[in-house]
Amino acid sequence: MIVVLKKEASKAKEEQLIEWLKGMGLGIHISVGEYQTVLGLIGDTSKVDMDLIGSLDIVDSVKRVTDTFKCVNRQFHPDDTVVKVGDVKIGGGNFAMIAGPCSVESESQIVEVAKAVKEAGANLLRGGAFKPRTSPYDFQGLKAEGLELLKIARKETGLPIVTEIMSVSDLPLFEDVDVLQVGARNMQNFDLLKELGATGKPILLKRGLANTLKELLMSAEYIMASGNEQVILCERGIRTYSDYMRNTLDLSAVPMLHELSHLPVIVDPSHATGIARMVPPMALSAAACGADGLIIEVHNDPIHALCDGAQSLRPEEYAELVVKVNAVREAIK
Repeated sequence: MIVVLKKEASKAKEEQLIEWLKGMGLGIHISVGEYQTVLGLIGDTSKVDMDLIGSLDIVDSVKRVTDTFKCVNRQFHPDDTVVKVGDVKIGGGNFAMIAGPCSVESESQIVEVAKAVKEAGANLLRGGAFKPRTSPYDFQGLKAEGLELLKIARKETGLPIVTEIMSVSDLPLFEDVDVLQVGARNMQNFDLLKELGATGKPILLKRGLANTLKELLMSAEYIMASGNEQVILCERGIRTYSDYMRNTLDLSAVPMLHELSHLPVIVDPSHATGIARMVPPMALSAAACGADGLIIEVHNDPIHALCDGAQSLRPEEYAELVVKVNAVREAIK
């Protein structure tokens, strides 16, 4: 249920209403906009008297929300959420360029790539330390050592770091990580999502390769319901009948997610296509359809990469792409 308060509502009466609603066992999500305040009622609202609440002089309107996701719902929070990572803002007209190698391989590799992508225009550094791989024989990442190398790259460049967490047990290792990424395979690891909700850190939540948009939003709901509103949604391609690319990039998800939710939405064209030459056109398309950012794999030596070299751009290719992305964003303003 949503209660929209009048602009001139007094603070005292607003607090009195909130306390009364809490006394009914309801959770209250408060969204303060430029022109109105919206109270999102979470819990069993079946016994709430809508007519009684609607008759209050500080209430503008009351309506029920039938969607199962509440906290992430744009009806609960009409204004775009802006996720802040240090000085970087994501969402609400702010565009994030996240770039770096699929996996951290050495200090020289991650520092060289970090410097290159920063010079090109990236404002966050991605790099995998813990790697979920289909085959148990593939490179699994440097783990804790990889996290330390990411921190060295951050110190060298000033770029906040984005890296994937796979298990609740690893959470203590991520205390000094700027953005915690939940990979596609862990999108419905609900125990992990609840723990991440308690961290208060920005969370980059990737859509599972066979999951619906509603399921993605419900996963985000787990994080937000646990108290963390710093959530970034990521479309990274879904498995379809395509036989020439790794996945199918569902760009229609971007405007639909913006319609359904207030959370920022970024796109990962690297994992969606699995082919480096396909990344630029898909990245430009993502910028054109209103994405709030891009997360792109960049490697200084893709041929010898330990993970996903075939989908990684070289630094000079990434620099060229950034110029084109900025041109597209300027054109659609």
